[in-house]
Amino acid sequence: QVFPSQDPLDRADFNAVEYINTLFPTEQSLANIDEVVNKIRLKIRRLDDNIRTVVRGQTNVGQDGRQALEEAQKAIQQLFGKIKDIKDKAEKSEQMVKEITRDIKQLDHAKRHLTTSITTLNHLHMLAGGVDSLEAMTRRRQYGEVANLLQGVVNVLEHFNKYMGIPQIRQLSERVKAAQNELGQQILADFEEAFPSQGTKRPGGPSNVLRDACLVANVLDPRIKQEIIKKFIKQHLSEYLVLFQENQDVAWLDKIDRRYAWIKRQLVDYEEKYGRMFPQEWCMTERIAVEFCHVTRTELAKIMRTRAKEIEVKLLLFAIQRTTNFEGLLAKRFSGCTLADGTVKKPEVPPPSTNPFLEDESGTETDEIVIEKSDTDKPKKPKVPDNPFHGIVSKCFEPHLYVYIESQDKNLGELIDRFVADFKAQGPPKPNVDEGGAVLPSCADLFVYYKKCMVQCSQLSTGEPMIALTTIFQKYLREYAWKILSGNLPKTTSSSGGLTITSLLKEKEGSEVAKFTLEELCLICSILSTAEYCLATTQQLEEKLKEKVDASLVERINLTGEMDTFSIVISNSIQLLVQDLDVACDPALTAMSKMQWQNVEHVGDQSPYVTSVILHIKQNVPIIRDNLASTRKYFTQFCIKFANSFIPKFINHLFKCKPISMVGAEQLLLDTHSLKMVLLDLPSIGSQVVRKAPASYTKIVVKGMTRAEMILKVVMAPHEPPVVFVDNYIKLLADCSTDTFQKILDMKGLKRSEQSSMLDLFRQRLPAPPSGVENTGSLSLSAPTPEQESSRIRKLEKLIKKRL
Repeated sequence: QVFPSQDPLDRADFNAVEYINTLFPTEQSLANIDEVVNKIRLKIRRLDDNIRTVVRGQTNVGQDGRQALEEAQKAIQQLFGKIKDIKDKAEKSEQMVKEITRDIKQLDHAKRHLTTSITTLNHLHMLAGGVDSLEAMTRRRQYGEVANLLQGVVNVLEHFNKYMGIPQIRQLSERVKAAQNELGQQILADFEEAFPSQGTKRPGGPSNVLRDACLVANVLDPRIKQEIIKKFIKQHLSEYLVLFQENQDVAWLDKIDRRYAWIKRQLVDYEEKYGRMFPQEWCMTERIAVEFCHVTRTELAKIMRTRAKEIEVKLLLFAIQRTTNFEGLLAKRFSGCTLADGTVKKPEVPPPSTNPFLEDESGTETDEIVIEKSDTDKPKKPKVPDNPFHGIVSKCFEPHLYVYIESQDKNLGELIDRFVADFKAQGPPKPNVDEGGAVLPSCADLFVYYKKCMVQCSQLSTGEPMIALTTIFQKYLREYAWKILSGNLPKTTSSSGGLTITSLLKEKEGSEVAKFTLEELCLICSILSTAEYCLATTQQLEEKLKEKVDASLVERINLTGEMDTFSIVISNSIQLLVQDLDVACDPALTAMSKMQWQNVEHVGDQSPYVTSVILHIKQNVPIIRDNLASTRKYFTQFCIKFANSFIPKFINHLFKCKPISMVGAEQLLLDTHSLKMVLLDLPSIGSQVVRKAPASYTKIVVKGMTRAEMILKVVMAPHEPPVVFVDNYIKLLADCSTDTFQKILDMKGLKRSEQSSMLDLFRQRLPAPPSGVENTGSLSLSAPTPEQESSRIRKLEKLIKKRL
């Protein structure tokens, strides 16, 4: 489409038939056919005229185009000629400028060379004069003037590096070097005279000459500066080496404080007398302290090797504490700029927690770390600072840390024994329902002690001693789990077999089946809570140990085995609670299976055995729930394990109830429904706050107890006709086991001949697709049973609803 048009003839999907039908929609419209034909003919003529006009108008277009092209080519030729003329004129102008400026360029080069010559001559004059002055001032020891002059001479001499081939320049350079060497030797001699290595006492105060000499030494070879520093520090510490010789009494670890007190006095004395003599950037105070640390570390290492048998753990820890305190003091006073490698990683600040390994680690340095066996208070963990001096002295104690590790092994062994003795003396914790199951206090004491040991050891070393300490930790975590936790779990006793059915049915509300006492239940819950606390804290202990140990040793720290041990204790505790309640319910289930159900004449209230089961549940579960309030997930596990244990046992006892009359089956169905309601309410039974039971638990109860109800409904259904009975069984139970079907037939009291035909029919009907779980509820009433039996089932369900 070239031009927009509304004419239907111009449409791309033009249909001649449709177009004609629009012109002549009816037979009557055919009367105007001549008029329509004339209009179309007129339109055709107009189109022909338009086409003819357009064709004629295009006749001269080609000729006009060729003419325009020729004119454009001529214009381009003219433009090219003009550009060429401009280029020629520009080249002539450039040549003319070069001729005009040829002389100026020569003058410019001459000026640059003249300026360089004048500058070089000035530098040469300055250098010659400076060298003369430098030699004269050196002889007169005018170090103040020499410091500034020497730097200037050295800077000027750098400009003559490219002229060293000239004899006079080389001679001046050699004179400068000779002057520098003479200055260095002269300054060293002056310092040796002022601070002799041996013999005379140091002068009372610094000399201005020496202060200026230090400024000169800054400009000289760095070896001169290092030699001055080395000699001064050596002379300054000479008294220390004499006072604290290996054979002196004050040299031993018990008097290590005196070493640090001595250097503190010396540093104060240095600041007062010599603080202004040395330039500030020399950091002389820090250098003296660092050299003192190196000397002290060497001396302490030597004396500890000699007297290794005299090292006791308290003495070692005392010395280490005093040393780390001193290192912390150095970090506050100095920056560590004189150390080659004075940086350590900043520790990460963990989130706050009640766990001793997660609590706030901020705090000032402690005055003393001494192992006290009776100390159970939680100490603040000294924060490891960004201390470049950490280990500068205390590293010498690392080879002797085996003393500390052995001591911790002994102390932890005694601590575990004390925990065992305390438990025997004090007995199990008193039940406190309001606060829930209490974690054994010995558990917190153990981990606080662990934390203190870990902090101490990390201050001393993060290498192999930390691995050795971790092994000790593992040993006593296992001992605590077995001796304190597993060792104190109550032993199970099974004495329910002596109960008779009659005594059970007459059991009053206050009577007791042989089971755990209230104190024993609380103890089991307390041990379970303690094991959970130990499990979580052991995991944090492993993380903290991995943080503190050297990166190359991280893989050797693994407390998974100890965590598994605590998991076993938790599992055993839950199993004991389940087993206790399960055993308590056994006599009631036994009574149920031995009742004469075929003699039941009418459906009444729930049976005595149901009341007995509910009584035991109401006695045990609230105590367990309140004592496991802090560990809700394990209470849920207890409920699930009890349901998984009790419901299959209940169904097994149900199969033992044979034969059963119709009324007896109705009574059992009522009892089953009562137990189902109690089990569904089990997690919050006896609680003022009603909480919805966990979905996982509810699913297990509904599935198990619904199966029990379906069994009873099958028993209630008539066995005639057999095909209907078998199909009803398959639909309700979806159980293809012949054993289960055999038990159902036994419950109904059928004869062996009837059972045989029923079993054959059951095997024939098995290929029929069993119904899904979701259909069991709806099929319970839709099964084809005689009208009378259906009525009895409906009446029973109404009775159950009315009672609820």
